[in-house]
Amino acid sequence: MLFVDIKKQLSHFKLQVNFSVKNDEIVVLHGPSGSGKTTILNGIAGIISLDEGEIRLAGEALFHQGKQLVPIQQRNIGYVFQEGALFPHKTVWENIVYGMKNETFALSLIEELAISHLKDKFPKEISGGEKQRVAFVRALVTEPKLLLLDEPFSALDDEMRKKALHILYKVQSQSHIPVVFITHQVDEHHIIPTRRIHIQKGEILS
Repeated sequence: MLFVDIKKQLSHFKLQVNFSVKNDEIVVLHGPSGSGKTTILNGIAGIISLDEGEIRLAGEALFHQGKQLVPIQQRNIGYVFQEGALFPHKTVWENIVYGMKNETFALSLIEELAISHLKDKFPKEISGGEKQRVAFVRALVTEPKLLLLDEPFSALDDEMRKKALHILYKVQSQSHIPVVFITHQVDEHHIIPTRRIHIQKGEILS
C-alpha cells in the first residue's frame, strides 16, 4: 500500500493532500492543469523536496517530517513522464534493459505495443507516441513496487491507448502494486477499473 500525507508551499497555493492507494488499485488524479498533480507524483518519487508530512510504501517510510529517508534510486518506483524522458544517448533497447528484470517479459511487451522494430533506434529518431510506449515498457520491466504515470499515453491514438491501458491493468493485477495515474482523458477510467481523486489548487475535493 502507498500512503501519502504531504504539504508543500507552491507559488500560488499550498499543496496539502492525504490519500492512500491499495495494492490492487489504480488511482487517477484528475483536475485542471496547474492544480498540483505532477507535484504530488514528483514528491512521492523523491524528485522534489517537500515541507512536511509522510510517505510510506509497503510499510516503509520514504519521507517523514521534511526528511527524505530513502534515496530516489533505492525506492524502486517506476515513473513514466508525459514526454517519455528517455536516455538520449541510448537506443530504444538500451533504454528498456536499463533496470530490466526479465528479458522475456520485456520482449513480449514491445511486441504487444508494436515497437519491436525500433530496438536499434535512438530517441531522436522516433515519434512522441513511440517514446511514450518505450518509456512505459521501461518502467514496467523494472518490476517496481509502485508505478507513477503522468499523462503517459497522451500522444497515442485511441486503439494503441486502449491497448496500453489493458496492458497496465493486466500487469497491475498480476503484480499487485499500487498505481497513481494522471490523465486528462475522461474515458480512461471507463476502459479499466480506477478510483478517481479530484485535485484543485493543491487540495482533494473528492
